Amino acid sequence: MNFELTDAAPEHKAGFAAPRESYDELRQIFEDFKTANDERLAVIEHKRGDVLLEQKVDRINAALDAQQRRLDDILLRGARPGIGGSRTSRDHAAREHKSAFDAYVRAGDVEALRAFETKAMSVGSNPDGGHLVPPELERTIGARLMAISPIRSIASVREISSSVYKKPFMTAGPATGWVGETDARPQTASPNLDALSFPAMELYAMPAATATLLDDSAVDLDEWIASEVELVFAMQEGAAFVGGDGVNKPKGFLSYPTAANASWSWGNLGYLASGAAGTFAASNPSDTLVDLIYALKAGYRQNGSFVMNRKTQATIRKFKDTTGAYLWQPPAQSGGRATLMTFPVVEAEDMPDVAANALAVAFGDFQRGYLIVDRVGVRVLRDPYSAKPYVLFYTTKRVGGGVQDFDAIKLLKMAAS
Repeated sequence: MNFELTDAAPEHKAGFAAPRESYDELRQIFEDFKTANDERLAVIEHKRGDVLLEQKVDRINAALDAQQRRLDDILLRGARPGIGGSRTSRDHAAREHKSAFDAYVRAGDVEALRAFETKAMSVGSNPDGGHLVPPELERTIGARLMAISPIRSIASVREISSSVYKKPFMTAGPATGWVGETDARPQTASPNLDALSFPAMELYAMPAATATLLDDSAVDLDEWIASEVELVFAMQEGAAFVGGDGVNKPKGFLSYPTAANASWSWGNLGYLASGAAGTFAASNPSDTLVDLIYALKAGYRQNGSFVMNRKTQATIRKFKDTTGAYLWQPPAQSGGRATLMTFPVVEAEDMPDVAANALAVAFGDFQRGYLIVDRVGVRVLRDPYSAKPYVLFYTTKRVGGGVQDFDAIKLLKMAAS
């Protein structure tokens, strides 16, 4: 079988391959991978090195990753909702906002947009200027971010209207106890409360357009803006949700203090050691993954997901259980996720590679463990002067994030202990 390591999806007469076709090809490549890897392991057991066989396994492993990317791209195209202003919005105010925003983007006509915002009693400009995009465009950008931003797809997301969201939690609960039907109920101690703060930071993109594009009435500028900013926003968010330092950006879960899980305390993320310095243990390397799963309490574990990058996943893909079955499995259906010991695997390229003391694998209930806050409103500022003859569109949204439950996420550290 010839494996071409290209990112482009295979083309057919009707355009791109259907998700089902790409999914079937992914399953077939995985079967070839298992066969080649079994041959490699048999050679190793007989103490004979086979460079060509090692290279074959690596090629199939890479082809498996490439096919997974193709399938992800196809599914992403299908997840993109249409925007069609007048076709989808029957509300007069929404159509009016759409029309005014279109005039602003195409020709810089701000009067209609200001009149609409004044009539709607909305705050149209922030200190840096700019105007709110129509609601359907904001929803479209949010839906696309959910589809392509790995952590956003599994975390808890909350919309806010202020600059900071504060979530209270109990550091010590109220006194409780059992009493009989006629026993006295003494007054209990009050709970001790604290609050976690999640500030919303500004994320921006600045796509450029030519005068020809803006003059072309057939071009859906809402769709154009959404497609231009979605990937930039997703890349910046993805990096921040994993490793952001919290300075003018969300705080990533890997930026919080860590502690060995045996001595875990609130405010830290617990970690387990892989069993070998900078890698997995030489014998029974998957045991530490089992330990990682059961480091979570049952209430979190049932909704758990693995988070790692592709290189780490390629290493773990070779692991087997005691019966010889592979622990990593491709998606059970088109549109699903690959699984590791029945738990979904989320690919986040901003996770560290397997290296000395790297926190290369995370496992947890991210919906309960990590909170993303989106401030309502995406703004666009039209700038025809800074990069003539191009027109720049300074597009901003405010987003924040951080760990909200330190007991819901566990990490795997590439270390002996």
